[in-house]
Amino acid sequence: MKKVLLAVVVCLCTFAQAFAIDGNEMLKEVDRNLNPESFEMYRKLINIEPDGSKKEFVMYSVKKGKDKIASVFLSPSSEKGRSTLRIGENMWLYIPNVGKPIRITNLQSVTGGIFNNSDIMKVDYSAEYNCEKVEPADDGHHILHLKAKTNTVSYDKVTMWVYGKKLLPDKLECFASSGMLIKTLYFKKVKDFGDGIVRPTVIETGSPLYKGYKSIIIFAAVKSKNLPDEVFTLNYMSKIENLRQ
Repeated sequence: MKKVLLAVVVCLCTFAQAFAIDGNEMLKEVDRNLNPESFEMYRKLINIEPDGSKKEFVMYSVKKGKDKIASVFLSPSSEKGRSTLRIGENMWLYIPNVGKPIRITNLQSVTGGIFNNSDIMKVDYSAEYNCEKVEPADDGHHILHLKAKTNTVSYDKVTMWVYGKKLLPDKLECFASSGMLIKTLYFKKVKDFGDGIVRPTVIETGSPLYKGYKSIIIFAAVKSKNLPDEVFTLNYMSKIENLRQ
């Protein structure tokens, strides 16, 4: 009897370990479906205030690997030429008339609104989070319960709803370490950009901390692009716009 119980325990432990690994593999698959290994894109970021007024930003961005992303503002004119760089957990802002990149933090926002720098300069989810549990949902979704790998990540826990055979995110709930809901992100309007890139084109967010406010990111012209490591350096921040064709 003891041998039978021991065998059952071993099987359950093995199953639990495999289940956890599947969650992290699923998260990596989500990352791969959202972003090619090396690519460029254009984004419009819109901040909407309770009175309906809007402020819009257009950015050209390039990303490589799991944790390197650089962007330059194309509009409005007051922001044109400013650029950002993220390598892992380190972030910088370059302002042309200042000339020297300055360090910024993930909880600040270079555009204001609800999206913080971590949202705008998003690296792979699997670079920042471990999947602690996968929960199947009745509607064909899977719910991934994510935990930050370090205490420097913007959100301590994230609940991610993914769907379909080609796993794509549908909704994210982002929580502080206290358990308080900070914001919810909604992924909408899936589009085929060609070359195997099929992903949502719109991310909308709202927050119980900013009632009546909303921020939106719209993605356009997402395509694979070979990028040298030199692009993701402080010395290159003033030249990112030169990558546009």
